[in-house]
Amino acid sequence: MAKNQNLTELSDTDLINLLDETKDESLNLRFQHVTGQLDNFKRIGTVRKQVARIKTELRMREINAAEAEANS
Repeated sequence: MAKNQNLTELSDTDLINLLDETKDESLNLRFQHVTGQLDNFKRIGTVRKQVARIKTELRMREINAAEAEANS
């Protein structure tokens, strides 16, 4: 999946920044939904999945780093 390949190429700090931006976007989309201004409801699910992908990538890196440290 191209989305995951892009995430694997980013650094940890870039991923954290992207996560913050995506969470802010999610918050804005929820506000738009509540106020009736949201046109594309599918975007909420897309953003939620993007947050999950970023968190998964960060967690995988954390686990790999811990395993590498334990093995050395």
